[in-house]
Amino acid sequence: MKRNVSLEEISDGKLYTLNDMVKADCHDCRGCSACCRGMGSSIILDPLDVCRLSVNLGKSFDELLEKELELGMVDGAILPNLRMTGPEEACVFLDGRGRCSIHSFRPGICRLFPLGRYYQEREFRYFLQVHECPKPDRTKVKVKKWIDTPNLKQYEAYITDWHYFLEDAARLVTESQDTDSPKNLNLYILQSFYRKPYQEEDFYVQFEERMREAKKLLGQLS
Repeated sequence: MKRNVSLEEISDGKLYTLNDMVKADCHDCRGCSACCRGMGSSIILDPLDVCRLSVNLGKSFDELLEKELELGMVDGAILPNLRMTGPEEACVFLDGRGRCSIHSFRPGICRLFPLGRYYQEREFRYFLQVHECPKPDRTKVKVKKWIDTPNLKQYEAYITDWHYFLEDAARLVTESQDTDSPKNLNLYILQSFYRKPYQEEDFYVQFEERMREAKKLLGQLS
């Protein structure tokens, strides 16, 4: 999700890589869960997030949409996000103690927080969001340890490819004279990258196959 603010307004002014130390560790806040409430539709899910949820919960994408997820418009694309519920707008996956019930397979944005990604020149680095977490005494932790994701280099390449694919798709839709293009492209993205099941152990191979086909489609639209 694009944010129309300067990096200086929302960060400590630094950009980080995987091996850098950053003041992000809240020590799990003993059930604080402030970052799991009132987030609206901002916890946007990429295809790997949905794959993990589907495999671990034993639910299809459409079944997840019945309770756990919802669809929203993000920079011109229709994408899924975690659903917030109740008067406190709590994440649907919070348990009665305010703890994450899917912590081992939580989405990428949850793993990242309070870090964000700063995209530039077809790549990205990390930044620390300084106004988002209320915990005052966070300690330093290595970025790659905090993100806690296997095969991080492969994961970063995947995240980069996905981000710029969505950006290129949004640009082509904006430039297109065909009024059906936005609807057709969004239906294609949902069907090919979300609704069609993955095998988790071969996710990246399957994703790359689907991405090759999707880029061919974008080439035909350009």
